[in-house]
Amino acid sequence: MKSADTDLDRKFWAALAIFAVLAALAWLTMGDGSVLVFGKPVELRLVPLIVIGGLALRTVLARHAEKIRRAGEKNGS
Repeated sequence: MKSADTDLDRKFWAALAIFAVLAALAWLTMGDGSVLVFGKPVELRLVPLIVIGGLALRTVLARHAEKIRRAGEKNGS
């Protein structure tokens, strides 16, 4: 069971590192520009950052849920 936890931790940190690299690449490669959203200008650079941030949040929540499930299984056994 311990090796599964370390494997999940390794994958989690690798995923967050990949999200960080993708965010940096998106920021550096997107040009200047804006689009109107609900009548207000929004920089185009922010759009991929919001999507990547949402995916990173989902990854963090999934890891937390898995830890809670594993703790429940450990206590229930």
